[in-house]
Amino acid sequence: MARLPFPDAVPPGAVASPADFFGARLLPLRVAQRLTGHLVVALVALVAIGGATRVMEAGLACPDWPLCYGVLLPGRQMNLQVFLEWFHRLDAFLVGVALLVLAGFSLRQRALLPPWLPWATAAALLLVGLQGGLGALTVLHLLEASTVTAHLGTGLALVLLLSAMHQALLAEAQPAPLALPSHWWPLALPAGLLLCGQCLLGGAMATRWAADLCLSAGEGCRWLLWHRLGAWPAAVGLVLLALASLPLAPAWRPLRRLSLAALMLVALQVLLGLLCLRLQLEVPAVSVAHQLGAALLVALLGAIWGRALAASAPFAASLP
Repeated sequence: MARLPFPDAVPPGAVASPADFFGARLLPLRVAQRLTGHLVVALVALVAIGGATRVMEAGLACPDWPLCYGVLLPGRQMNLQVFLEWFHRLDAFLVGVALLVLAGFSLRQRALLPPWLPWATAAALLLVGLQGGLGALTVLHLLEASTVTAHLGTGLALVLLLSAMHQALLAEAQPAPLALPSHWWPLALPAGLLLCGQCLLGGAMATRWAADLCLSAGEGCRWLLWHRLGAWPAAVGLVLLALASLPLAPAWRPLRRLSLAALMLVALQVLLGLLCLRLQLEVPAVSVAHQLGAALLVALLGAIWGRALAASAPFAASLP
């Protein structure tokens, strides 16, 4: 039988083989992989730029929303603070546009892509809408702490979701490995939840400027104490996850690499946190690097979850 490029191009009476179907879906799968990969980078950058905006006290550099000084590009008012806030909004807008493109593409090619992709993209679009609304409220409510923390939490949820989607799409193009050991998910789920909780605790501390007040005036130190104490269970959870990945079968090599990368990043995060305190939070680059490390850790946890979930029930397994 001749190789058929697409299942819907099969002549009457002919039957496409699983190999034909896989070959037909390879191109749309790669397009979706590229789109989600770029989105993960853009979202991590979005969280880091948001952190830089806070550290540089630029959250209200653009006093209105969604424009900045009533225009798309505030050339006359442009300085470092205005640029950070303006670029943060631009990145968020581009993320929204890219997600719309991904949603349209996943619907158009839904016969050749995993059935979960349109639903996951729709969830990401809802999060982007919520993120935009919270971004507006941060300006209108003059950086009210709980609103800014919710804004950060939504951004991290987007990082987690898109990173999981990207790795799940990468796993779809590979043979399904052996099943994960029974102890994997009882370690992976708590590790991820502890990490997300620690990131939100750090965000709540940062939006209240609690660490600065504690170091300068001895006020609000409980937030800093909670953040330091919360780092230990999150770190232990990731250490256990990395150790559990070492005896996995060779087919799970990508999962092992992701887990070990998360472990190394945890060590770097601890060093950056200590350095922030040692420098009395007076070096913005170090504080921003600490927040960037948190976003990267969330992305790695999302990647671990996505890779494990997709491999446990791959789309290729449902082919005739």
